[in-house]
Amino acid sequence: MNKSFSIMLLSVLTVVGCGQQGQKRIEANKEINLKPYPKTEKVDVKDSYFGTDVEDPYRWLEDDLSDETKQWVTAQNEVTQDYLGQIPFRDAIYKRLESLWNYEKVGAPNREGDYIYFYKNDGLQNQYVLWRKKGDNGKEEIFLDPNKFSADGTTSLAGISFSKDGSLVAYQISEGGSDWRKVIILNTSDKSVIGDTLIDVKFSGLAWKGNEGIYYSSYDKPKDGSALSAMTDQHKLYFHRLNTAQSTDELVFGGNKLARRYIGASLTEDERFLVVSAANTTSGNELYIKDLSNPNATFVTVVGNMEKNHYVVDNEGDKLFIYTELNASNGRIVTVDFSNPATANWKDLIAETEQVLSPSIGGGKIFATYLKDATSQVKQFDRNGNLEREIELPGVGTAAGFGAKRTDTMLYYSFANYVNPGTIYKYELASGRSEVYKESQIKFDPSQYESKQVFYTSKDGTKVPMIITYKKGIQLDGTNPTMLYGYGGFNISLTPSFNTSNIVLLEQGGVYAVANLRGGGEYGENWHVAGTKLQKQNVFDDFIAAAEYLIQEKYTSSDRLAISGGSNGGLLVGACMTQRPELFKVAFPAVGVLDMLRYHKFTAGAGWAFDYGTADDNKDMFACLHGYSPYHTLKPNTTYPATMVMTADHDDRVVPAHSFKFAARLQEYHTGSNPVLIRIDTKAGHGAGKSTAMVIAEQVDKWAFMLQNMGVGYKEIK
Repeated sequence: MNKSFSIMLLSVLTVVGCGQQGQKRIEANKEINLKPYPKTEKVDVKDSYFGTDVEDPYRWLEDDLSDETKQWVTAQNEVTQDYLGQIPFRDAIYKRLESLWNYEKVGAPNREGDYIYFYKNDGLQNQYVLWRKKGDNGKEEIFLDPNKFSADGTTSLAGISFSKDGSLVAYQISEGGSDWRKVIILNTSDKSVIGDTLIDVKFSGLAWKGNEGIYYSSYDKPKDGSALSAMTDQHKLYFHRLNTAQSTDELVFGGNKLARRYIGASLTEDERFLVVSAANTTSGNELYIKDLSNPNATFVTVVGNMEKNHYVVDNEGDKLFIYTELNASNGRIVTVDFSNPATANWKDLIAETEQVLSPSIGGGKIFATYLKDATSQVKQFDRNGNLEREIELPGVGTAAGFGAKRTDTMLYYSFANYVNPGTIYKYELASGRSEVYKESQIKFDPSQYESKQVFYTSKDGTKVPMIITYKKGIQLDGTNPTMLYGYGGFNISLTPSFNTSNIVLLEQGGVYAVANLRGGGEYGENWHVAGTKLQKQNVFDDFIAAAEYLIQEKYTSSDRLAISGGSNGGLLVGACMTQRPELFKVAFPAVGVLDMLRYHKFTAGAGWAFDYGTADDNKDMFACLHGYSPYHTLKPNTTYPATMVMTADHDDRVVPAHSFKFAARLQEYHTGSNPVLIRIDTKAGHGAGKSTAMVIAEQVDKWAFMLQNMGVGYKEIK
């Protein structure tokens, strides 16, 4: 800490006794010196869309390999970190969050061959460690420790798959958060490496065929430009035979004969059928199946169009169990004989209901997890579709993990909500009895907090659910610092979950609200479609209406309201802060899709067209995208909320150029005293696999920035 900063800190730090065992309040710094924003060069670049010219003066920031872009990133981070370093309670928040995070975390066990495997983190380890023991009473030992993959903890375990007999394992690693992965294969008995490391694997599962080898998916790595941002196409499915060169891997599906962007493969549990899903967007897929017991077999088309989503759940000999949304927007399970699997021959096993279905298989049973207003209901069916029981869950929240091998007699599932940390339960399939297997060891008392679900009205009259969480007894006087979170896209449902970071806000008398917007999957495919393409504005209207509800009901006010979202949620925040800048005090658009005219020109972005459409489609689609694209709807001489754009230099899903260009224009156009900053992580990607240290640092900066700009300060918690 430098001397001038120390003097300034002492001059603005006010300690007020709170009468609670020495707790003190650290006031916000009223004299933060915001450095000038880095000068960002503008270039003369224009694109023409259906007769409309659109300027793109910051196009040069799309080149992540250039020295100029790297210098800009360094300069922006210096401004951001200088600002954050002047927040008086930043260190106090860090100490509190680190303390909250520092407890042992253990995942549900999984039996593979002779061993039981489970993940564990002793508290502040950067990455979870995979442990194992031989049998129920064996000695625990470390099997894989990702913390040793790299010195700085930025290389993570990104996927793992065991052979059916448990003797072999293939695992993926991600370096710096990149979606480009490497695959390493081991003998599980002695952890010896088999063959060479596979490289350039992307958007892939790993499916074992006996002990012969694995199926995996990838693209040809771009030959020109940056591997992190260049457009990818031609996703392909390969088979890698053990102890052979990757260059000799067999192309199984895809390639030039069948252009697809997303190809995934799985095997049925008996390993008889290879199932392939092929899609050119994130919604809807073709379905193919191949009988591996017949050496001369070819792929059989089950569904030959991409209008709906389908996948094979299980099989019983020739009988296939298929999940489908065909003629069932909320999903159903059908059966059909492999000899003639066309959709005309499908028969309902578990019919569609008013709730959205997500099935799994465990111990030969079918577990149907339903969403009822974004919370879980779970029912157990036999293989003839007869209901055996509804699982009695410990409360209203999210239950997950009802999967196990066909011969298992028990399984494990987790349950959590916004105030109850995740607990793992052991479930006996025959009796339906659940018992606690592992409780969270976090130092947090759920009885002091509550969550309640409300339904508010959006602009067009649609009722939208939102869950609001806060400390019991808070006053609804409009002064509570509030974080509103949303996503609203790609058929993804936001269900209740526990987030250690949110304790920091709740302890301060703050409010955490999650809105279940259209575009998500909470009410099935119709709810999803209502927030796509030309109807995308519905998503933003839903989020804005959620903010207005929180203000109207006096949970908060515009001066105490922050909004946050990542990826498609970053688009959500960017669109809402540009459409209604006066409504929010603080905004956090993270790893966001912020240039809607060019998103499809980077990495696998073209596959998002089902939700967004593209500016090249037609004049109406261009006008729609141009009308809400955050980068393009920023206006000169406008006061925007205090904003911290967040991204990472290795994000090769939503490339950081989106955030770079948006931040540059925001700094150019913004007026007033609110800081508009960009925080750029290095050696990090879209989010998955971040080290614990990076996650804590990011969350600390968010809370510090939010509370500073709301002027509420921070009450230290010991």
